[in-house]
Amino acid sequence: MVTDNPKAVFIDRTGQPAPALELMRPLLIPKEEIEAEAARLAALPKPANGRRQSVISHPDTGIGNGLAPGTQVTLNVLLPGESTNPIRHNSSQVNFCIQGGGRSEIGGKTIVFEQYDVWNTPSNAIYSHFNGTQELQVRLCYSNAALLEKLNIHVVDEDPLGPKNWDENRGGAHGHSDVNPYGTFRLTGEGAYLMPYEKLVNPDVVEWPVLHWPWKQVKAELDKLAALGPDYKGRRLYLLYHPSTGRFNGTAPNFFATITIRPPKIVDRPHRHSSSAINYFFGGTGHSQVDGRRYQWKAGDLMLTAPGWAVHNHASHDEPVYELTIQDSPLNLAMDSLMWQEDLGRPYSMLGSSKGFETNRTKVS
Repeated sequence: MVTDNPKAVFIDRTGQPAPALELMRPLLIPKEEIEAEAARLAALPKPANGRRQSVISHPDTGIGNGLAPGTQVTLNVLLPGESTNPIRHNSSQVNFCIQGGGRSEIGGKTIVFEQYDVWNTPSNAIYSHFNGTQELQVRLCYSNAALLEKLNIHVVDEDPLGPKNWDENRGGAHGHSDVNPYGTFRLTGEGAYLMPYEKLVNPDVVEWPVLHWPWKQVKAELDKLAALGPDYKGRRLYLLYHPSTGRFNGTAPNFFATITIRPPKIVDRPHRHSSSAINYFFGGTGHSQVDGRRYQWKAGDLMLTAPGWAVHNHASHDEPVYELTIQDSPLNLAMDSLMWQEDLGRPYSMLGSSKGFETNRTKVS
């Protein structure tokens, strides 16, 4: 008999309005702090697992130590000649090299990367990082580990090449499901269906290959957007799109990564969305207005620029700005919770389940 069963608490909210939404505070991490932490990690004795790593945590996020509630960001350093031990976990990642270069071995695929390249690590893929260069390698890694830790289901395998007792697949491509003989069938005229257990525990498989977005190639396309004039109503960016995310428009299952160019003296319209946004600025200077407060930033700064549903906009100063934005829009799209208000003078839209927004863009060759 169970003797330590916790007792449920009934919280009476009869007739009470919903609690007010308390927005998170933005958080700016200056370049100098990032460089100092990278130098501190580099000066440490090499750890047994090879991972010189710090979590960059917002004090308001609680369990998971995220920079946003569902997004964990780590700073990772490898000295010349160093590598990390193989590891895998059920969180997925977006990787961004901010200094140096090297290679990653992910699920049997090799990614050779340089500064400002982006690549993904699928969940359950065994991976290691290597620095075969003569420079310090510094990477930012964005993952949904913070969300999984909040759910108490982040499973990390520190010895993935040893004897296993879960999922024999050691890569990121998960094979194909056979056609299930126990069909899903329509129950009502309105469209309600029933699905058997056999299909529930053997859903359709989606391949998650490792993809690489080299900065040199991305920049060549991105710079063309500088030709959009000052009257353009939108943001000059490209999503680093992974086709496996389908209609959820992601780089990884939970996140998208976009890279933006802002020509000098461009000021965005204030807008807001329920997804959070984290920006790393790697060219130029500017400022962000977030929830009524102004934040100055420069190349090398990292910032939670848009806590969920906070009104914000960004502006470049006297030189072009380049920035990487990580946003949990795919997660919100999957949950049908992606509220987006492109124009504060007009109603918001539930993106993905209702019509979204248009820009005034004309074709740029």
